[in-house]
Amino acid sequence: MAMFGNLAAMFFALLSALTIAWGTVVRHRIAENSDSPFIQAIRRPAWWAGTFLALAGYGLQVVALGFGTLLVVQPILVLSLMFTLPLSARFEGRRIPADELLWAFALTVAVAVLVILGNPEAGDPQPPLERWIPAMSIGVIVLVTLERYGRRQIRNEKALWLGVVTGGIYGYVAVLSKATVDIVTHEGLVALLTAWEGYTLLAGAIIGTVVQQYAFNAGALKNSLPAMTIVEPIVAFALGYVVLGEKFQVSGLNWIFMAAALATMIVSTIALSRKGAK
Repeated sequence: MAMFGNLAAMFFALLSALTIAWGTVVRHRIAENSDSPFIQAIRRPAWWAGTFLALAGYGLQVVALGFGTLLVVQPILVLSLMFTLPLSARFEGRRIPADELLWAFALTVAVAVLVILGNPEAGDPQPPLERWIPAMSIGVIVLVTLERYGRRQIRNEKALWLGVVTGGIYGYVAVLSKATVDIVTHEGLVALLTAWEGYTLLAGAIIGTVVQQYAFNAGALKNSLPAMTIVEPIVAFALGYVVLGEKFQVSGLNWIFMAAALATMIVSTIALSRKGAK
């Protein structure tokens, strides 16, 4: 049964990654062709189309979290970056260079190692409040500080720091999504109305969308996109371990392969982000 759950989680996570990629391409094109602020961007129908795709992708992510652990779903979502390559190339009328294909292959292998070799073990998706409070408090302080710092930087540096903040927010959103899915699954929708997790998740998703659009418009996408894509799974991994109690079932020398896979995922994601944003 656990194997079926993980396979279903991987399937829906892949669908989510593909859908998110579509939405990302649409919103990136708006950001590339306009220096308009967020308020002007949301007046464009294309922005709403991209946002709808992003929401659909998030809905598929929620379904995936209903079947599997955060540590299974989150690495697969990084593949959304890989899916942007053929989509972006099609829109721009260009071929995908061989080095991009090589980095895409490296990213795929790294994700496979993390998910298969790591064989994540489920934790407690509804941990006690005393575990949430320190994690949420530290997150708010750090992310607000980084956002204030980023606002004072020049164009490309501002995009980088706002990308970091966006990734951090979505990392928290991923963990809250897992908790919210568990509430709905085991207690029903009515229980969600009185659960703080659902309201916090909604607030985080809205704030993340706003900060992300400001990051897109703050500077070159090659400065904001790598930060967003890398920081989110790192924050989600950390919170999955500390708050939810999820763990990779790895011992001995296998940790070396896990570390190498994580490093490969980070490096290949940065490489693909910079190439895809040119």
